[in-house]
This record gives sequence, structure tokens and C-alpha cells, in this order.
Amino acid sequence: MAKISAKDAQQQAVRAAASLMAAAARTAPKTRGLDSTETLILDGEDLEILAKAMEAKVAEKNNKIPSFARDAKNIRGASAVLLIGVTGDPKNPKVPLDCGACGYAGCAEFLEGEKTEGEDFRGPLCVFQAMDLGIALGSAAKTAGILNIDNRIMYTIGAAARKLKLLDSDIIIGFPLSVSGKSPYFDR
Repeated sequence: MAKISAKDAQQQAVRAAASLMAAAARTAPKTRGLDSTETLILDGEDLEILAKAMEAKVAEKNNKIPSFARDAKNIRGASAVLLIGVTGDPKNPKVPLDCGACGYAGCAEFLEGEKTEGEDFRGPLCVFQAMDLGIALGSAAKTAGILNIDNRIMYTIGAAARKLKLLDSDIIIGFPLSVSGKSPYFDR
């Protein structure tokens, strides 16, 4: 008979949930049936590296957003982090939609335009990529909820993850994950 401590069981649960959340993001419906989402799971020492990068973002920002430092504390208490990102490029430019939601007249003009690095992300983004990110985030959050894993969608995680070049995405959003008596990601 094996004895598994509650701490070890909870860590295993979070890792399994993070994998299932990544699968949910991957299998979530995608616009035009084309997928460019990326996922990555961090745990262990990588959480401290991410937390430090989040704290460093406070000093770098023109608009000093204190939530980066606050959210870094949440990362230090998390068991894992799931990152989900997308590129900003138009989908299937050979058969363009030319919707103009990106601010360009069409996909060809968008592709000829220059990408701009903002303080946290690179733009512009194809609106269909942004929709895919939202759908993937919702699918991942739904999966965490079904599995009773504490989670919250955080912009700040993604901004720091992008600075660390953890994914080759133009925009990244992150989920801290834990198992606790009360979610540490709300009422902060």
C-alpha cells in the first residue's frame, strides 16, 4: 500500500489538470478551422523565475501597474502555471477574409505592415486570432472549474512570460493553478 500525502496528491492533481486544460485549449473551436494556439506548463523553480519577471515589469511600465507585484505573490503560492498564447498574423492569407478589424484594409496590407512591440505584447492582432485566444482561455478555465482547481486568468503572467520568451506568441495569457481551502486568486 502506498501512502500519498495530501500535498503530493494535490500537486499531482494540479499537474494533471494543467495538462487537461492545455488539451482543452488545443481542442477548443478555432476560427476558420486553423489553430495557432501554443501552451506551456510551468512548475517548480520556473515559477520563481516567472514571479521575478513579473516584479521587474512594474519598473519597466510607463503606467506603473501594481498588479504585477501582487500577482507575482500569487505565482509563488501556485503549484503550476498554464500559459496560452497566439500569434497575431491573419489566418490563411492565401484565402483572405479582408474584414478590416485589425485596422488594415485587408490581410495583404496587414502582412506588409510592421509589427510593433508594445510594453507587454506585439501587435496588431488579427481579430480571429484574438477570438481563438478567448475561446481557448474559456475552455481551459471551464476545465479547471470542472476539476475543482483554483485558477484565474491573468494578463500579468502573460506579459512576463512573453518577456521571458517562453512561447513564440504575440500575446500570452496565464493561469496560476492551485488546490486550497479557498482560492487565493480572488479577494486579494
